[in-house]
Amino acid sequence: MILMNYFATLNPVAFTNALPGNIAQGLIWGIMALGVYITFRLLDFADLTVDGSFATGGAVTVMMTINGYNIWVSLLCACIAGLLAGLCTGLLHTKLGIPPILAGILTQIALYSINLNIMQRHANQALSADKYNLVLSSRNLTHAIIVGVIFSVVIIAVLYWYFGTEQGSAIRATGCNPAMSKAQGINIDNMKLIGLALSNAIVALSGGLLSQYSGFSDVNMGRGGIVIGLAAVIIGEVLGDAILGKHMNFMGKLIFVIFGGIVYYIVIGIVLWLQMPSDDLKLFTAIIVAIFLAVPYLKGKSKASFKKAGKRSAAALNTKEGK
Repeated sequence: MILMNYFATLNPVAFTNALPGNIAQGLIWGIMALGVYITFRLLDFADLTVDGSFATGGAVTVMMTINGYNIWVSLLCACIAGLLAGLCTGLLHTKLGIPPILAGILTQIALYSINLNIMQRHANQALSADKYNLVLSSRNLTHAIIVGVIFSVVIIAVLYWYFGTEQGSAIRATGCNPAMSKAQGINIDNMKLIGLALSNAIVALSGGLLSQYSGFSDVNMGRGGIVIGLAAVIIGEVLGDAILGKHMNFMGKLIFVIFGGIVYYIVIGIVLWLQMPSDDLKLFTAIIVAIFLAVPYLKGKSKASFKKAGKRSAAALNTKEGK
């Protein structure tokens, strides 16, 4: 009876109304996840800078727009700010020998104060769609989705082209096998610097887009962003493997990262629609990531167990035939 009353309170219309907003946010965070994909999957570098560089992108975009700069110039400067943040992490790691995770944490901590200074010591800054000509806004969800798709397509196309070049291939080789890359004459330190700079530039761009979509920037807007980015990457990989399997190529991986961001926010939308406490969103995020992380492992384990069972059955059959 209690369960029936609970389901009676759920309104399907409320979920469908929230769906376009979830898709728009998923696209923006999917772009952020592309930056995370570069460091975690291609460069094999555990970069935690993104929580800070995401907020930096939002802060630079909002403050430059408020001060009269063109919105496209503001987004470009946000990318440059993110690029510099990635370079800082890279220099801490390559030149000072600081481990990747710690280097990212140090830059992230420094960026908190830097972001506060960018926003003139305010924790947040508003950006009204009525006053400024923004690229996208939550007031027009259809337009926001179209803009998100265009940005995603352009970034994926550029990344696909770039990582097919000699330098892009060198970055991928550095992440795959640093020792062999070094033996082949590749300057792996420089490749790490370029990869980190590119990654955080994309992350800062998505931060700038989110600040426009939300209508404000906040010094804490990037907190937990690395978890969302990883969730999108992992969900995308699981979906891509399930749909394309062995036919999954590099382009497909990039596309499914974006899909991962969309699916993640749709799942979050379902959680909110089910009237779960919003304070527990971080808990649900951790559970979602854990589930999708476990899927490939459990799938591989089940295949291995089936193979072992098949070998045992074949061995038992051969033994019987021998007798």
